[in-house]
Amino acid sequence: RSLRDDEIAVLARAFNSMTEQLQGQTGALLRANDQLETRRAFIETVLSRVSAAVVSLDGEGRIRLANAAAETLLGQSAAQLAGRPLLAVSPELARLVSGGQSEAVLLLARAGREPATVAAKAVALTDGHVLSFEDITQQLHDQRRAAWADVARRIAHEIKNPLTPIQLAAERLQRRFGSKLEEEAGVFAKLTDTIIRQVSDVRRMVDEFSSFARMPAPTFGPEDLRDIVRQSVFLFEVARPDVAFTIVVPDDGDALVCDRRLLSQAITNVVKNAVEAIDERRLRDGDEPAGGQVSIRVSSAGEALLLDVEDDGIGLPPERERIAEPYMTTRQSGTGLGLAIVKKIIDDHLGEIEFDDAAGGGARVRITLYPARLAGLAGQSGELIEAAAETVPGRTRTRNSKKASNADGA
Repeated sequence: RSLRDDEIAVLARAFNSMTEQLQGQTGALLRANDQLETRRAFIETVLSRVSAAVVSLDGEGRIRLANAAAETLLGQSAAQLAGRPLLAVSPELARLVSGGQSEAVLLLARAGREPATVAAKAVALTDGHVLSFEDITQQLHDQRRAAWADVARRIAHEIKNPLTPIQLAAERLQRRFGSKLEEEAGVFAKLTDTIIRQVSDVRRMVDEFSSFARMPAPTFGPEDLRDIVRQSVFLFEVARPDVAFTIVVPDDGDALVCDRRLLSQAITNVVKNAVEAIDERRLRDGDEPAGGQVSIRVSSAGEALLLDVEDDGIGLPPERERIAEPYMTTRQSGTGLGLAIVKKIIDDHLGEIEFDDAAGGGARVRITLYPARLAGLAGQSGELIEAAAETVPGRTRTRNSKKASNADGA
């Protein structure tokens, strides 16, 4: 009996020990599972917030996971992408992975939208790849704009100096010898007039080069946007009575923090483009149809302030996706800097500019400003403004998937 009691005691102790071990292992598994769940939630949160697109591939090149940025760039939801071969979704990215490259800059084709330039990186895993890529289209545009600004500065410096003596010499020749030449007086006057006129044209282009190269830092203060719009349009109303200008602004409104001079310059350039688009439409039609309409409307949409300039001119050029790039012009006499300057001004005002077709023909330019963003910039300028601009998500995008200006940037 004593032996049986000892065997039962040993068995009970062993059972208890085994139960304790199972409980400990179960607890460890639960804790490990909690840690894995926490890490999964953390990774998902991070991936959903990062600006770079991230795609996970299995060993056969099929998409396992895609974050929100990847959905936006690829134009499909994560559910649509899951399980599909990367080759069917984006051949460009698939070639990067299959070619064994670790990183490359690619032109990503997108259905119904303009191609995007992306910087892509691929990391090989034991059972597939992790692919990350980011849209750098706007960054490249900004780099080109900075490069063009340097070119403009050099051109202005080299060309502007000899213009004044050339013009003065031509005017002196005209005064001194114009009346003494009898048979050739008309030809002489025409030639000197041509020199003076062409020098003025070159001077105007050089002034625009200088303006673009040395855009002043904005100085912000409270201003009445309605008054800025009226004053910007007034000179066009006087100079072009053949064009009907319509201004629609709210009866009242809070002051907008902005740089009055720069914002007025931007509005003037846009209205000038609209008027020139009407002239081009008349020239195209050949019969000089009477009239032409330009409407300027200020309205609110939630936290945004919208400024729409719409015309019934010739409409958008084929190169619409490049319309705001420096020196891109469709006009014989244009420098292609007007809209580049406008875009820089709107960038400095933490806003957005959008180009679209007008409902009845012509074009519509929409400038979107955000009073709440600008409110804290009163009295600031220079580097402080640039620092504030960097904190604005999705800052100043020119939306031109099917959008651009009616002109060339003056």
